[in-house]
Amino acid sequence: MAAASFPDRVADRLASGLRAAGVRHAFGMPGGEVVTFVDALQRADVRFVLARNETAAAMMAAGASAVGGAPGLLVTTLGPGLANAVNGVADAWQERTPLIVVSGVIERALRARYTHQVVDHPALLSPLVKASFEVEPESAEACLARALRLALTPPFGPVHLDLSPAIAAAAAGAASPWTNPRAVRPRADLADPRLQDLRARLQASRRPLVLAGFDAARSGAADALAAMIERRPVPVITTYKAKGLLDERHACSLGAAGLSPLADRILLDVVRRADLVLLLGYDPIEMRPGWLDALPDPQCVVALGSSADHAMHDAAARLEGDPADLLAALAQGAAPGEGWPGRDLEAARQALAHAFAPPAAWGAHAAIDEIMHAAQADGATVSVDSGAHRILLSQMWKATRPLELLQSAGWCTMGAALPLALGAALEQPRLRAIAVLGDGGLEMSLGELGTLHDAGVSMTVVVLQDRSLGLIALKQAAAGLSPGGVALGGADYVAIARAFGGQGRLCADRITLREELVAAGRRSGCTLLACPIEAQDYVDRI
Repeated sequence: MAAASFPDRVADRLASGLRAAGVRHAFGMPGGEVVTFVDALQRADVRFVLARNETAAAMMAAGASAVGGAPGLLVTTLGPGLANAVNGVADAWQERTPLIVVSGVIERALRARYTHQVVDHPALLSPLVKASFEVEPESAEACLARALRLALTPPFGPVHLDLSPAIAAAAAGAASPWTNPRAVRPRADLADPRLQDLRARLQASRRPLVLAGFDAARSGAADALAAMIERRPVPVITTYKAKGLLDERHACSLGAAGLSPLADRILLDVVRRADLVLLLGYDPIEMRPGWLDALPDPQCVVALGSSADHAMHDAAARLEGDPADLLAALAQGAAPGEGWPGRDLEAARQALAHAFAPPAAWGAHAAIDEIMHAAQADGATVSVDSGAHRILLSQMWKATRPLELLQSAGWCTMGAALPLALGAALEQPRLRAIAVLGDGGLEMSLGELGTLHDAGVSMTVVVLQDRSLGLIALKQAAAGLSPGGVALGGADYVAIARAFGGQGRLCADRITLREELVAAGRRSGCTLLACPIEAQDYVDRI
C-alpha cells in the first residue's frame, strides 16, 4: 500500500524527529507492540536492521553512533524483548553512548488486569538510563526532543521511551513547535583567571603529563593536543577508548593504560613522577583498582572537561567544558618549553615495547600485529571483544587516529565486538570494518553473523581461537586455583561462517593471515578468519 494512504501518526512524528536528529539506522527485534513504529521508521528513511539479539542490537546502535555522531536507536518489544536488551543498555550507560531505547508497552487500560509479558519497564531500567518517559499523543514531539537533549548532554547516555500500539497508531495533532538544537558548550574564556593560572603552572612545571579519556577523543581534541605538544613535548597516556587521540607512533605517546598489570607497572611509575597531571576528558571508569589514588598529590592534578562522578582520584581544580576548547585555550599564547629531563620517558617507551613484543613466530601477538598493519593500511575501524586478547591488542595497537579502535571498556561485556563493527559498517558503508574476537565472544554473538549477511554488509571477522575463556583461566591460575568452567570445545568456525553465507578461512601462520586479510578487504560479504592460538600465549604477557 502506498505510504500516502496512511494518516500522519504519532509514530510518524517520532520517526521523522529521529531522522532529523541524524538517526539513519534502528536496530532491534520487532514485536506486535512496535510494528507501527517500525513501519514509521521505514517511511521516514530510517533503516530498521533486524538483529538476532536485543543486547547485540544495542551495541550495533553504539557502533553506528561512534562513527556517525548521532544517537543510536534501539527498538524492542515489551517484556522479554526489553529485558533481553538490559545488558546492551547497561553497556550504553557505562560507555557514555547516546542511545534512544523505544520499547512497546501494553495499553494502559489493560495494565491493572493483564499480566502476560508485563513488567515495569521504567523500574527495570532505572539504574541504567538517564530518564524514562511514556509517549503521549499531545506531547510526543516534545517528549522526543527532551529525550534527545538528555541523551546528548554530557555525560552522554541512554534514554528510554515506552510507546503503546494505540498511541503509535493514533492520528497526530497539529505540528509541534518543539525543536531539538544540539547543546553547545560555551567557548573557554581566555581571560578566565583559572585558565591563566593553569597556563602559568604548566609553563613552570618540569614534568607535566596528560592523562586523556574518551570524551577528549569524541570531542575532537586531537588537533589541540597535537598543537600543544608541538610547543612542548608533554607525555600522553590515554584510556583504551581514547587511543589515537595522539598518534601512538609519536615520541610523546606512552600508549594506553588501565587494564594491563604489565603496562601499568611501567606507566604508574611515570605518572607518580609527574609534577602536573592534566586529566583531559578523562573518566576513570575504564581504570582498574590499581589506579585508585595512583596520581600525585591532588594539588598537582587538574581535570579539564569532565565532571567526575567517582572517588578514584582527587584533583585540586576542575574546569568543566568542551575538552578540545579548554585545551586549545590553555595552549594559546604559551611559550615553547622543554620536555621531561633525563631519559625517563624513553626508558618507559622501550620497556613497553619490550613487554609486548611478539615472543614467537606465531601466536596471539603475531596475529594482532598482522591485523593492525592490515587495518591501518586500509584506514579501517576495528572493534575488539573483552578477554585476554583485548588487553594484549589494546597495548600492542599503535592507533593513528581517534576512534580507530572500538570496544566496551567501561562495562567490558563480552559479545560486543561483532555488533559494534556491524553498526559502524552500516553507518559508513565505505569504511572497512574488522571485528577481533576470542572464541568465547564469538559464540556469544554467533547469530549476528546472520544479521551481517542479511544486512548486506562487507566485514572481516578475526577469531583468536584458544579454546578457552583465557582471561578467567589466568585469574584462576593467579589465585592458585585449578581451571574450572573455562574450556571451550574448538568449534569449526570456518564451517559456521559458510553456513551463514560468508567465507571462512583457517589462518595458522603469519603469512596466511596476512594474505587472507588482504583478500578479505577486497571481498564482499563476511569473511571469518579463524586463528588457532594457545592460551599460554597470554601467561605473564598482559
